[in-house]
Amino acid sequence: MHLVHPATLAVLLFCVGLYGVLARRNTVLVLMSVELMLAAVSLNLVAFDVWLADELHSGQVFTLFLIALAAAEIGIGLAIVLLVYRRRGTVALDRLRALRDGPGADEAAEAAGPTDAAARPTAIDAARGQETTTP
Repeated sequence: MHLVHPATLAVLLFCVGLYGVLARRNTVLVLMSVELMLAAVSLNLVAFDVWLADELHSGQVFTLFLIALAAAEIGIGLAIVLLVYRRRGTVALDRLRALRDGPGADEAAEAAGPTDAAARPTAIDAARGQETTTP
């Protein structure tokens, strides 16, 4: 068996998955692109296992492990996406970044200036009922 065909297909699959991760803005599509990249790795593992005629079939064993890992990853990933959608109402990555920063976060950070760690009250100060003064 020649490795040219499976390796070429694996590179194409990986590149399509990488493009999906970098270009997509929907978290579900990003997760699907990661799965496509994992499928390319699995294809390479099986192809090299067949090419090397490994008696232990370690490439196929790693592929089975990778499939189980991918199933767990997609399950946890989709659960997180569902929780984020319920809380924020969107799964678009750009919108989630904007929500994380909040409205006017850049202007507030610039107006506040540099922060001084000594001027901020600590939990111990709050427990004692003390307030720190800003210099």
